[in-house]
Amino acid sequence: MSKNSKLPNLETSLSEINSLIEQMEKGDLSLEQSLTQFERGITLIKHAQKILQTAEHKVQMLIKNNEEEKLIPYENNEE
Repeated sequence: MSKNSKLPNLETSLSEINSLIEQMEKGDLSLEQSLTQFERGITLIKHAQKILQTAEHKVQMLIKNNEEEKLIPYENNEE
């Protein structure tokens, strides 16, 4: 896949990274194939990091926007 290919969602990226690692650990790939797999892995890792950073930013914004509302601890009164 080229760098311009559509990148998958987080779960698919992580799955593909695991698959790439397994393939490379087997040692059956040529040097060129290993480099191609390594490059794809780096691209996917950077993509996954960006997704996670975006999610973290959203969570931080939600917390900041709702600072005045305090969470009430759950109490199970059915007992």
